Amino acid sequence: MDTNYTRIYIGNIAEAQSIVSRLKDIGIIAVVKDEAESARLAGFASSMLGEAEVFVHNDELQEAEKVLDS
Repeated sequence: MDTNYTRIYIGNIAEAQSIVSRLKDIGIIAVVKDEAESARLAGFASSMLGEAEVFVHNDELQEAEKVLDS
């Protein structure tokens, strides 16, 4: 599967949201994949917090990596 997005983070949802917020501050809109939240929205019970993944478009990857490094 060919994609135009690269995963830049996988881990705790709170940290993922912090990264997304910092990216938004510089104009980068990230995509967050959160399996636990998706399951909850679909009506499946989930008491465990899963890992979240943060993706950015390949055109914005270098700028996003600078945010992660700071």
